[in-house]
Amino acid sequence: MKKALIVTRVSGFVPQFEMNNVHILQEMGYEVHYAANYEMVVYGKDNKRLENTGIIQHQIDFERAPYPWYVKKAASQLKKLLCDIDFDLIHVHMPMSSVVLRSVAQKVRRKSGRIVPVLYTAHGLHFYTGAPLKNWIYYPIEKHYARYTDRLILINKEDYIRAEGHFKVRGKVEHTYGIGMDLSKFKDYEKNNWDDGGFNELKATYGIPENHLVITSVGELTKRKNNIVMIRAMRELLDLPITYLICGSGPLENELRAEVREYGLENRVKFTGYITNVKEVLMQSDCFVFPSLQEGLPVAVMEAMAVGLPVIATAIRGITDLIEHTKGGYLVESFEPEDYAVKVRRLFTDEYAHSEAHRDIRRRQMGEWNRKRIQRFSIEVVDKKMREIYAEVEKEFM
Repeated sequence: MKKALIVTRVSGFVPQFEMNNVHILQEMGYEVHYAANYEMVVYGKDNKRLENTGIIQHQIDFERAPYPWYVKKAASQLKKLLCDIDFDLIHVHMPMSSVVLRSVAQKVRRKSGRIVPVLYTAHGLHFYTGAPLKNWIYYPIEKHYARYTDRLILINKEDYIRAEGHFKVRGKVEHTYGIGMDLSKFKDYEKNNWDDGGFNELKATYGIPENHLVITSVGELTKRKNNIVMIRAMRELLDLPITYLICGSGPLENELRAEVREYGLENRVKFTGYITNVKEVLMQSDCFVFPSLQEGLPVAVMEAMAVGLPVIATAIRGITDLIEHTKGGYLVESFEPEDYAVKVRRLFTDEYAHSEAHRDIRRRQMGEWNRKRIQRFSIEVVDKKMREIYAEVEKEFM
């Protein structure tokens, strides 16, 4: 049987984002193996979602920090895996694991003479327009390892244009519309089908006043997601009946809660912790906010679009692939809390919308625009593209 290897630095990535590709490979007759650090689980609490998937697991001691001894250990384990098992295709994700894997695969390739195609999906390159100078240290690294990449797959336009124009990839540069949204799961969660009963349930659960509108964000509570900006923006919106709902958990949760207490915003900012009913919460919200500092193509925003919510987000790479300013919401040109407050105020109180009914119609129009826009990012579209890529690679190398 043909064998395919998927590699990520941490566990949880494949069941969260890559099961579509796993199913495609299995349908093409591959036995799918997955190499990751199973002691580092993200996007969940354990590895149970891998049970009964047919995926064969391999422990690789990847670490986030690129210290030589960590890299050497992971590289040694990967080398043994590639020498012990004759894989027919390798698909790697995440920056650190991609560098280690491509380096090892190239050395094994030279020594054994066996050519195994290596695909790398970059879910948002570290360097991008407006990125801090320190991020650009990754540019020469990615440019170098592109020479050992048979398919470099980018999920947003900016990364694709940069790679196509500046990287000498061994094979080809490809562009996909993200990882593919299963929009059928959102059929019963469209905002236009929402009723008051569900909305009251959300408010009762999190202690939100009945007359308040709800703006929601979803994601891990990290510096990158930048929730602090929206928390501070709430200080400028105390005259409006609005509650900010933060869905997710992460290392900055205590710091964010302390910020809320410091400014006396406990009645205006609510934390849900990690939730599994994201679609239900989004359906019962009035707007989605996303002040993230860096993204590839954010699934959280795509889910909000699929539900039919207007979105307020920073005008950064990945976001601009999804949201069109004034049509699907508002793009913010800075990370200043005041600028976020202005956009929220405009969405809910714009003088050109002469009544709450008009404002509600406009929000629904933005949400409807987003629901139509997200169709191009559907699982059907992305699966078709990935099948073409895998089939082309198979034809070229087998």
